[in-house]
Amino acid sequence: MAHETIFEHQLITDTSPALSLSNLLTYKKSILFKVGETPFTSEDTLRYFYFIMYGKIKISQLNLDMLKEQTIYLLTRGDMFDVITLLDGNAHEYTSTVLEDSEVIQVPIRHIRDLIETNPAFNRYFFPYLGKQMRRMEDLAVDLSLYDVYHRLLRLFARNIDKEDKNSLALINDLSHEELAALVGSVRKVVNRNLQQLKHEGVIDIARKQIILTDLEKILDQLD
Repeated sequence: MAHETIFEHQLITDTSPALSLSNLLTYKKSILFKVGETPFTSEDTLRYFYFIMYGKIKISQLNLDMLKEQTIYLLTRGDMFDVITLLDGNAHEYTSTVLEDSEVIQVPIRHIRDLIETNPAFNRYFFPYLGKQMRRMEDLAVDLSLYDVYHRLLRLFARNIDKEDKNSLALINDLSHEELAALVGSVRKVVNRNLQQLKHEGVIDIARKQIILTDLEKILDQLD
């Protein structure tokens, strides 16, 4: 498979060494999902835990009465799901959608709970990841409570600056305006208007769904 790398068999983070999935995860199953599929349900995550090998999967909440969506997580290489159900044992209400062809490793959730109880090597990966997820939720709560859409977009861009190309965005670089709206708790029309304002101010450029950061210093100044 063209996407296969060493990561298929290892958990890798920026701050910890690789952990061998083959050694740690005794009961595992690889599953491939295509764009538009629903990879997980609340029933699935009561029984299984998932490691994202590659691709992009959206976890969101929907309000059908208001026709509004709020994206909670964008899962990609190195992410895990569902930490909430893993920890509290309760069903978790969410909607999952594959945004890019993805591969996940499915593991019985009881096996992961056993690892947390008995395996320090796994915990050296798991608990920093848990902290990162908690920080993401804190950032989302702060954005929605304290900032307008204009500044929510700036904060979203700042959190997703590509490490190798400071003028590009990672993870969200190819999302539609509707998907960006779901990330910042707004609707497409409002996001479009604010993106055009940022473009007019020379902060970004938009070409073929790609957002290019043309004035990174100005973005950071706006957030100070």
